[in-house]
Amino acid sequence: MRRTPIVDALQAEEASKEIKICGWVRTRRDAKGFSFLELNDGSCLKNLQAIVDEAVPTYEIIKDVTTGAAVEVLGELVPSPGKGQKWEVRVTKLALLGSADADDFPLQKKRHSDEFLRQIAHLRPRTNKYGAAFRIRSEAAFAVHKFYRDKGFFNVHTPILTGSDCEGAGEMFRVSTLPATGVEAPKEGSVFDNDFFGREANLTVSGQLEAELLAMGLGKVYTFGPTFRAENSNTPRHAAEFWMIEPEVAFADNVDNMDLAEEMTKYVVKHILENCADDIELFAKFVDKELMGRLENIINEPFARVSYTEAVDLLLAAKKKWEFPVEWGIDLQTEHERYLAEEHFKKPVIVYDYPKDIKAFYMRLNDDGKTVAAMDVLVPRIGELIGGSQREERMDVLLERINEMGQNPEDYWWYTDLRRFGSVPHAGFGMGFERLLMLVTGITNIRDVIPFPRTPQHIEF
Repeated sequence: MRRTPIVDALQAEEASKEIKICGWVRTRRDAKGFSFLELNDGSCLKNLQAIVDEAVPTYEIIKDVTTGAAVEVLGELVPSPGKGQKWEVRVTKLALLGSADADDFPLQKKRHSDEFLRQIAHLRPRTNKYGAAFRIRSEAAFAVHKFYRDKGFFNVHTPILTGSDCEGAGEMFRVSTLPATGVEAPKEGSVFDNDFFGREANLTVSGQLEAELLAMGLGKVYTFGPTFRAENSNTPRHAAEFWMIEPEVAFADNVDNMDLAEEMTKYVVKHILENCADDIELFAKFVDKELMGRLENIINEPFARVSYTEAVDLLLAAKKKWEFPVEWGIDLQTEHERYLAEEHFKKPVIVYDYPKDIKAFYMRLNDDGKTVAAMDVLVPRIGELIGGSQREERMDVLLERINEMGQNPEDYWWYTDLRRFGSVPHAGFGMGFERLLMLVTGITNIRDVIPFPRTPQHIEF
């Protein structure tokens, strides 16, 4: 007999004479002559109650059916007289699939701290909070793909291993097959000449440059995959491995870019509210009391838009003491970003036209010679959610910018070739998927929206 997921059983239109349910025991309550089991299989937030009568042939195993144990029950799906539940299972057959030592199982029926649950990341998906978080993560990923599919974008796969540094920051994880010790630098050439690729290789920090190449032939593309930053940063907003959503669009400028970023953000948030109601309700009730109002505001209100220069003026005029002093030319810090989104505009804001000296070489230089056509989407509670730009399509300007950033143009010959053969205006951005999940759940630490976080000194699981 085929197993029925609990989410389907709870949504059944009518009773069933025979049903098979498998799941993990959340609680067991014993009464005279029978026991109540609360079962959950991860398919939804709610549990399904199963009633096991002492007349069930295998009732003697009930003593081993403790919290955390996995069971299979066969029985009848019947209306439940209990408050808040439509159906329950009257069990006719009970099987213990996997026991859980009641003394050792760490997820007992009590509240656990996030710090404790990170230490048992292999078990935390069985909790209400993390089960909900990872179901939302799955649904958000689906929403991203659906959004771009419906708009005629092509999903492309860009390399994880790369020989280029997209950001020019140098904070990359090196990949090598050379021995960890005992490798001497040759008198001529590089130590990497004898490595697997014959040159230095790293894990990618972004799929943007390769996505640009594909956009120059396919028109509208996006990549959605893991990226890596070797930043020794232990903040709640940074991880060494995270996922990025990166669209690139040919024949587009920075206004088109801002429009796409706003539309996508609104779409995904709306999709989550419509398709993950129970899970979102948990976060609105127990994690962030202001969550629903903030998400409704994102959906219903147009995002504010200001230039970087205007944003700096607003920050200078604010009667606040900044940890990082404000002046034109600085890179905005999280405290500045959150002030603009949370306190001044009280909604998401897009800041555009940043100083060229704090942005990457590929961003299009504006006519003033001081700023580039960059844009960041800032949201309440998070700060920067999206960063992007119109890309530099002019060959001479691009080469000058690469040299200004101290990089070797020869390393980007394939990238500059795009400017030699049918160059067009184009634009794109990167959205941090984990930051999007923090936005829609109210979770404040990136380590809690990715199943197995990678941070400095932590690579368990």
